[in-house]
Amino acid sequence: MTTVESPGTAAGATDADTLIGLYRTRMNKGRATLGELFGRHVELASDGVWVTGEEGRRFLNCGGYGVFITGARHPAVVSRVAEQLARHPVGTRLFLEPQAAYAADALVAHTPEGLERVHFACGGAEVVEAAIKLARTQGRTRLVATEGGYHGKTMGALSLTGKDVFQDPFRPLLPGVEHVPYGDAAALERLVARMPGEACVVLEPVQGEAGVIIPPAGYLREVRRICDTHGALLVLDEIQTGLGRLGAWWGADLAGIAPDILLTGKALGGGVMPVSALVATPEVFSVFDKDPYLHTSTFSGSPLAMAAVRGALAAIEDDGLVDRARALGAQLLAELRTIAVRHFGAAVADVRGQGLLIGIEFTEPGLAGELLIELLEQGVIANHSLNSHMVLRFTPPAVLAPSDVTFLYEAFDRACRAQAAQYFPSVPTH
Repeated sequence: MTTVESPGTAAGATDADTLIGLYRTRMNKGRATLGELFGRHVELASDGVWVTGEEGRRFLNCGGYGVFITGARHPAVVSRVAEQLARHPVGTRLFLEPQAAYAADALVAHTPEGLERVHFACGGAEVVEAAIKLARTQGRTRLVATEGGYHGKTMGALSLTGKDVFQDPFRPLLPGVEHVPYGDAAALERLVARMPGEACVVLEPVQGEAGVIIPPAGYLREVRRICDTHGALLVLDEIQTGLGRLGAWWGADLAGIAPDILLTGKALGGGVMPVSALVATPEVFSVFDKDPYLHTSTFSGSPLAMAAVRGALAAIEDDGLVDRARALGAQLLAELRTIAVRHFGAAVADVRGQGLLIGIEFTEPGLAGELLIELLEQGVIANHSLNSHMVLRFTPPAVLAPSDVTFLYEAFDRACRAQAAQYFPSVPTH
């Protein structure tokens, strides 16, 4: 097998042609095509809310799917990780390791009451899998998720993810999984009532990949009641919504409930390390307590990742990022709505959000995707929604400065003007 030599610096060439060629021949042809579709941009560095590409061009990062609530390379995170890297980055898995213990304690200090046991992993789907396994140890073998929900793409998590396009190539998936409409508490109760003491309900407090779907007021409280009434386990997937993203530490806090299992990730690594966590009640966690080898992973709770967790939690708390996300989110939501409606009018189906999770839904197919690409050209990174192609999504950091906010508004206005001229050429732009 031959290898492709990378010309240029010792680190290899960073031009788009070389990288697209390597993606196409060594990684994933589809990902190479996406790289071309998204403007052939190359990311080389990040700091705070900015990503730097080829030739020093900077992009305001309002994407990242919820990872960057603290921005990239927050000093509180970097300093802890650098210190740990110089001392002891990976553990033996036999000895007691301080960073994991203190990271777990710091996380529990911020979770809803009653959630006291922590299992760390690397990615979000891993803790979804752990939650499914814990549910089975409690006799809850029937899984209930919601249409449009997104919980990952490993086999168990994929069985919960409510999107056929991701599921169909890999069927058969886990048996005993059913989906109900999100926000419909009555439909959930009808289903769960037929499986008393056997159900595990898994849902998001706000559906992110479905296009920022906010449930009706009181929905999560009603879900908690339904689970209590019918002996179901409640798993709240806060991998994207937690750690301040919604303007509260957790969506559970906004609803005034505590799940049996809470899942977190993305922002948990402070924009520096990949890390996720499951936090459960002692009762639900009891089987893992009895046998520490029953569910393990080589890099679970690695000292380097745990240092990042401690830094991220400290940054969120010390910098007041939860309150900042709430206030900034309300400001962004109002202005982005104004700009979008000014340029697209009735083609804007809805602009909705909670904290710094904001979605703009269009009535015109393709408009969200085209606007995403145009935004990149204007220097702003946003998100598409994996389970809703009609929605453009923003997940900006809570550390945006006033000048960053101004840049976002101006770039979004230019992008909307350019796209409106293409989609509605007969309508004058403002």
